Amino acid sequence: MEAMEKNGSDDRPGWPVLAIDRQRRGSLVDQIVAAIAEMVNRRTLPAGTKMPSVRQFAKVNGVSTFTVVESYDRLLHLGLLSSRRGSGFFVARGADAPAQQACLPASASVVDTLTPDLYSGQSDALPVGAGWLPPEWYGESTILDAVRHAMKIPAGRLRGYGHPLGFPSLRQHLAATLSDELCAVEPEQILLTHGATHAFDLVLRTLTRPGDVVFVEDPGYGNLLALVRHHGCVPVGIPRGAHGLDMEVLAREAQARQPKLMFVNTVLQNPLGTSLSQAQAHRLLALSEQFDFWLVEDDIYRELAARGESSLAAMDGLRRVIRIGSFSKTLSPVLRVGSICASASLLPELVRVKMITGLTTSEVNERAVYDAVSSRAYRKQVERLVLQLDGARERALERLGDAGLVPLARPRGGMFVSAGWTQPGPDAHRSGRAIAERALRAGILLAPGEFFALQPPATAWFRFNVAYAFEPALLDFLRSIRGDPP
Repeated sequence: MEAMEKNGSDDRPGWPVLAIDRQRRGSLVDQIVAAIAEMVNRRTLPAGTKMPSVRQFAKVNGVSTFTVVESYDRLLHLGLLSSRRGSGFFVARGADAPAQQACLPASASVVDTLTPDLYSGQSDALPVGAGWLPPEWYGESTILDAVRHAMKIPAGRLRGYGHPLGFPSLRQHLAATLSDELCAVEPEQILLTHGATHAFDLVLRTLTRPGDVVFVEDPGYGNLLALVRHHGCVPVGIPRGAHGLDMEVLAREAQARQPKLMFVNTVLQNPLGTSLSQAQAHRLLALSEQFDFWLVEDDIYRELAARGESSLAAMDGLRRVIRIGSFSKTLSPVLRVGSICASASLLPELVRVKMITGLTTSEVNERAVYDAVSSRAYRKQVERLVLQLDGARERALERLGDAGLVPLARPRGGMFVSAGWTQPGPDAHRSGRAIAERALRAGILLAPGEFFALQPPATAWFRFNVAYAFEPALLDFLRSIRGDPP
């Protein structure tokens, strides 16, 4: 979108005119939102600037009032605009901070284009960027047996919606397991969800309001970034690299921004595959105490990690830590069962929000998960999975190196390796977005760095699923990119 021009033909001089291209792919709303987001980030529209009324904006730009209403509504959810009853729309005060320039990165179209294929599992393309493993790696017989058994649900259970907290037997199993491995937990402190993303959504709905600052890891989980923006919160990225979080940036931003909460992958972080040290975890807890913000620990990869890795929930005792769990990485993503583990004082409000937005979750799915994880075969299945991942990860690192890619970090376990080219280049082929779109045409699903970063990376890199990262088709494609001019 081109920069705004000035026009003095409206009721007041100087209302902005957007260079709207009606032949361009994408909706008019997308163009308007992207243009205004860019001007806010560049401070062409500084914080506090009063926006045109809906009618004025529509008249000057030749669009319908419905288009303007939807555009303004989306900008409100992104935290870029604020509204005042009887006064109109204004550029939000929080949007003026350089650290908050993550509102609409250039990667938005990449996410929109690739996310359905990355998550559906129905594409014929090689799922190099996907978050699931080959079905045979999960232990198909264990899962299928559990699903069959769960379908024999007692007839009396078909009359109700299920318990709002979730299937009691699974919550009791989780409480016993977490109490044994991390910290003392009661079943009443566990809320089952429709996967980890549902858990993130419930936490945001319960603890934040539009305009609140939310800290996220950068790079971090792409769907979480979109979810934070969807709730009208302002995401602020805390750099995460090979050695963990940048604690100096975290301390400085916490003092300046007063965050409401922070999402963090303590163990086997997505997309880097690294884990926080005990010292960093203690420092993070100390900062959350000092600046009074919640820590939401995304702990869905713990079963794939070595025992003894740092745990915020264990260190804190669930006072200001909220632990998110899931079974997607050790059983199957299709079952869609996650969990929230939090203090007894916080759980009732989380349950209330869950019931308002969806009543309960699927007891059939939760029964299937319970039957699987409580079986004798489950622990051995996870152990085999870890060994498979260890071997695949080493092979992936070796083959990606042969193709000229350098890892961003050396993963300590898990299913992902992030790697890319170290030299930036102006050629379009060197952007992760362009390469991913080219790969898609070649039948390969890549997850570019733009999907995980708040701002487009300086060099092209990708998150690779190690189960697919040594396939000849991928390596041939990467070598062809390596041969492109820089």
